[in-house]
Amino acid sequence: MCRDCGCSLGPAATRAPLAADLSAPGRTETIEVITAILGENDRVAAHNREHFDASGLLALNLMSSPGAGKTSLLEATIRALDGRLKVAVVEGDLATENDADRIRACGVPAVQITTGNACHLDAQMVHDAVHDLPLADLDVLFIENVGNLVCPASFDLGQHRNVTLLSVPEGDDKPAKYPVMFRAADLALITKTDLLAYITEFSLERARAALRQIGFGGETIELTNRGGEGFAAWLAWLEREVAAQRGRATQGQSVRPNIQPEGASAHAANRPPR
Repeated sequence: MCRDCGCSLGPAATRAPLAADLSAPGRTETIEVITAILGENDRVAAHNREHFDASGLLALNLMSSPGAGKTSLLEATIRALDGRLKVAVVEGDLATENDADRIRACGVPAVQITTGNACHLDAQMVHDAVHDLPLADLDVLFIENVGNLVCPASFDLGQHRNVTLLSVPEGDDKPAKYPVMFRAADLALITKTDLLAYITEFSLERARAALRQIGFGGETIELTNRGGEGFAAWLAWLEREVAAQRGRATQGQSVRPNIQPEGASAHAANRPPR
């Protein structure tokens, strides 16, 4: 999507000139439109990860469709942790500081990135944002990506793990419809399960089956932000990952999540005779 809509094009992107004459009858030409979109992004992402590793913090990329509950999950998580882990948040939205204001009201630092018309965060945006955060004092950096089930899966931000949310109101077929996003996840959270009694069209069994069918290999947790067994499992996963990241940092190691590359875009131009 991004490679076609151009929302992420920057100095690193190159466009090939249209040198061929396509006016001849029956002429077909393949035109390379965009090359190396992600090369510079990956370089900055690696630089970001070096910063995170040096600070010993765990960086998580939260992805979902709009309204799946990313900010609400963060609010509930911050309250439940009650200072056991030092947390900061980078918020991504097209406009407004609404989500960052909600996080700041919980007593933790938050930086809002407003992307304008870009449908995802990129590594440079995150790099610029984290300079305003006390990385050396943090245990976890949550990066709440723009609500979108397509583009964010293709962009490395420097995070260590991807967490993708699927909410009950969205429907249990979202993994089948958007396999790249869910396949990129290290953890899938099925959220708003307190609504299962009212949204009977959603089946946890079908949702789990859809995740298996697309090749998702991570862990799945079903939860509501109101607490309970699933929410406790989410907190336990988080604390395990923080401990694992600290161990890797001590040994000078790192980990990169499953990024789904887009590659360069090529379009075949088939023009009819004039």
